[in-house]
Amino acid sequence: MFMLSLALLQSPVPAYASSDDDEPTDLEESDADKGRKSHKSSKKQQAVREIVRGFYAKANAGVAAYVLPPFSQAVSSGTLVSLGVGQDFVDNERSSMAWEIDLQQGLHNGADFYTQSQAGCGVGAPCTEGDLRTYALTLNYEYSAYVSRRLGLGVRVGGGVLYSPLLMNPTFYQSDVLTEFGGDPGLHNSPKPVVFGGPTIEYYTKLSHFSIGLDVDVSYGIGWSLAVNATGALKYTF
Repeated sequence: MFMLSLALLQSPVPAYASSDDDEPTDLEESDADKGRKSHKSSKKQQAVREIVRGFYAKANAGVAAYVLPPFSQAVSSGTLVSLGVGQDFVDNERSSMAWEIDLQQGLHNGADFYTQSQAGCGVGAPCTEGDLRTYALTLNYEYSAYVSRRLGLGVRVGGGVLYSPLLMNPTFYQSDVLTEFGGDPGLHNSPKPVVFGGPTIEYYTKLSHFSIGLDVDVSYGIGWSLAVNATGALKYTF
């Protein structure tokens, strides 16, 4: 009897695997679900970040033309370039608002002062010295609505100051040009207030920080003239 009991004690006992080792716990399943949700959320965030809005730098180049006499008769269409910075301070899926500060430079060829004088300009209808160079510092507000994910149509309004330095010898200008004009038109003495407004188009490229666009403005310089400007834009948003 003793030998039988000893044999039974020495016989191998079958081993059974614990289900706790093979099956994930509720906590492990929860962590996995969280991981998948986090991955999906990250993908959604990446999709939104394909279009970036916020602080930006912007460069414009195009044409400008004066449309009222005497400027339109004496000064030809010219070039307009500008550099600016701004911020999209409202960023919704279908609309945005932005402010922008620009420094602009315009260049125009003009008729000589004698030809202008013969055409009838003078103190009452200001003449230019001939060729013109203008500088303007402007601030504008823009509202845009998005007809698709990447294409926005908007309008902007703004104002600032415009200054045109005298390009010829001041002594000659005083003695000959102003004598021919019959007085000083006052175009180059001090900055002039300017206001403007017009439509904008902007397209966000697949290079997420870059967008391209077109800005068209009708501007009026008080004591200066009415002009229409059309410039292409390249914008980088930080």
